[in-house]
Amino acid sequence: MGTEMDAARASGYNWQRRQPGPTTNRHAISMTDSVPAPDSSEAIARDIAANIAEQRLPPGAKLPEEALARVYQVSRTKIRSALVMLAKDKLVDLVPDKGAFVSKPTEEETRNIFFVRRTLEVAMVREFVARATPADYARLEAHLQAEQQAISDNNMQVRSTLLSDFHILLARIVGNDVLTDILEKLAGRSALITMLYQSTRDATCSTEEHREFIVAARTGDVERAVELMEHHLLHVEKALMFEPPAGPRKDLLRELLL
Repeated sequence: MGTEMDAARASGYNWQRRQPGPTTNRHAISMTDSVPAPDSSEAIARDIAANIAEQRLPPGAKLPEEALARVYQVSRTKIRSALVMLAKDKLVDLVPDKGAFVSKPTEEETRNIFFVRRTLEVAMVREFVARATPADYARLEAHLQAEQQAISDNNMQVRSTLLSDFHILLARIVGNDVLTDILEKLAGRSALITMLYQSTRDATCSTEEHREFIVAARTGDVERAVELMEHHLLHVEKALMFEPPAGPRKDLLRELLL
């Protein structure tokens, strides 16, 4: 996507920067599919991450090494390495003596994260309006275009990361390294939460709210910008859907249970 956040939170197989492509919307390859299955730990980690992002592997789902090895036609050693990569990025929880599970951020954790974010970001907005330059607004406009493209591509991994990165970019413009470091941690977890629980419709609303914020900030209307940011973070939090959608789905989880 070419934003300055590309290197900020890179880790392992880099799930947050997975680019849209011909495999973005498919389920993980099974032994009966004609397309070769991913055979490196990094590729397997990316593919499992895509299944999590596309909600084919729901939060809390168990990921048995033996079953994954059968699906991907690789050794359990490669599967174990892929799961460690996913755990590093908090997509998977490794529980001693129980195995690997898709991360399941709780509603309470989510409320706490957004409470802290609102407290910090309302203060940040005042500094941002005072400091932002025309060049900064140009960077934000480019970032908005990247958000909209990810939503158009239906790439849930990239869109969730970019929507969170918008707020980190504001902190970087303010120039407070401590604030930026805190927001990077909070926004990273928020990106996972929205990837798991936010609908495409609400993601679209988020980028529209980002644009409204930029308009208010650019005119120097501090109170309006503060109001819009607080409303935006509350809207994101309240729109999250913690209950899984009803109805049968053909997905990797079903393959793992066969």
